[in-house]
Amino acid sequence: MKRLLFLTLIVSLSALPALASNNNADQPEPTFYEDVLPVIQENCQVCHREGGTNLGGMVAPMAFTDYKSTRPWARSIARQVEAGLMPPWHASHELDGVFVNERLLTDAERKTLVSWAKAGAPAGDVADAPEAIEWPETHGWSIGEPDLVLDMGEDFFVEDHVEDEYVYFQTEITEEQLPTKRWIKAVEFRPGSKVVHHIITRPLGGIAPGNTPTVHHDGFATLLEPGTKLTWQMHYHKEPGEGTGVWDRSSVALKFYPEGYEPQHVVLNEPLTRFDFEIPAGDPNYTKTVTTKFDRDSILIGYTPHMHLRGKSARYVAKYPDGSEELLLDVPRYDFNWQTDYQYPAPGKQIPAGTEIELTMSWDNSADNPFNPDPTKTVTYGEPTTAEMMFGFVTYADAEAGYVPENAGGLFSSGGNRRQADPERMKKMLKERFDIDWDTLSPEERQEIIQRFRGGRRDGGDAVSGR
Repeated sequence: MKRLLFLTLIVSLSALPALASNNNADQPEPTFYEDVLPVIQENCQVCHREGGTNLGGMVAPMAFTDYKSTRPWARSIARQVEAGLMPPWHASHELDGVFVNERLLTDAERKTLVSWAKAGAPAGDVADAPEAIEWPETHGWSIGEPDLVLDMGEDFFVEDHVEDEYVYFQTEITEEQLPTKRWIKAVEFRPGSKVVHHIITRPLGGIAPGNTPTVHHDGFATLLEPGTKLTWQMHYHKEPGEGTGVWDRSSVALKFYPEGYEPQHVVLNEPLTRFDFEIPAGDPNYTKTVTTKFDRDSILIGYTPHMHLRGKSARYVAKYPDGSEELLLDVPRYDFNWQTDYQYPAPGKQIPAGTEIELTMSWDNSADNPFNPDPTKTVTYGEPTTAEMMFGFVTYADAEAGYVPENAGGLFSSGGNRRQADPERMKKMLKERFDIDWDTLSPEERQEIIQRFRGGRRDGGDAVSGR
């Protein structure tokens, strides 16, 4: 079910006949070199080029760097642009201009691309072309030449019969690899095969389809120390069948601040989540809400909503101590294949102590959802792609310069905010009370515990033991 980057573009490809121009006679037709190429350079070539940006395993399958390679896609480009599917950006237009990484075309740029295709995709005069962009050579790392590259420690073969598989690896950062503690500036994961759906490597972070690398604003950082044990949660997803098996050895690249550097702010992560949902069969708009409270003045850095194939929408709202409210992020058309990190420009967005952030998510479990694996099933929390999740990550930092929270190591660290349904708290509870290590459980064992947890909450009994 995992689609390649711009699958809809590929599906819509067909031979491009000469198209009759319907432009106004007194307006010149746009040409590739003078009008279209500047738009593509500004908005598309970061991905659509040889060695283009790898967005969480999504790699553009075609290059738009010259007329010959772009012209066959003219009609498809026009369709995707008119439909608002490309460039991929899913935040409400109410928030245009808020996030630093937004991918939006102006009305004029959109009109240029559509008009060019309708005019027959003329080349024009090559002398009118802008200078080609010289993309830096980074050996495939968009964060630049890394200071340290780590991998999951061994080659792993995803068997032919696999559709969904979770595998856990543990590695340790040696003193030879990292002689002294360092503050991290940027993190970029690289899937080792096309069947990697997502990677979560605690405490460094992770990726899912459509994610961009993590690059902290100057003065913001996460800490890494020698001897840190990394837990690699690898989720593989593919169509099972003979000959579909592949080898994988995924990796992560790190860039550090200079030795001796001390950041002003430590980057933390608040996972708003619920496990106690049941999406009825056929329900087109099942909704759940979760809230977290920030006990200290904080700086919001960004948001990453995460659901699976039935995910429909996500909405973050700030509720301030004075009683006012503010829409932080609205994703009215969630796309499982584009799990975007919505990032504020530096220095982020300040909120006062006592602010609550409310996350509301909805799912479409009806037959009208073309990506729904089975609208006849009631769906609960689970790791397989065909189950569902509710995670709304909030990346933030304490507003006090120089303040280092107790848990400062890694992007998955939290600064101690109270929250509901904290997965780390649940893991700690399982370990302390029942000696169960969540990270080593199979998907089936996790699902069983979640079901017991759900039943225990309803019955008022012991969630895991069933008492």
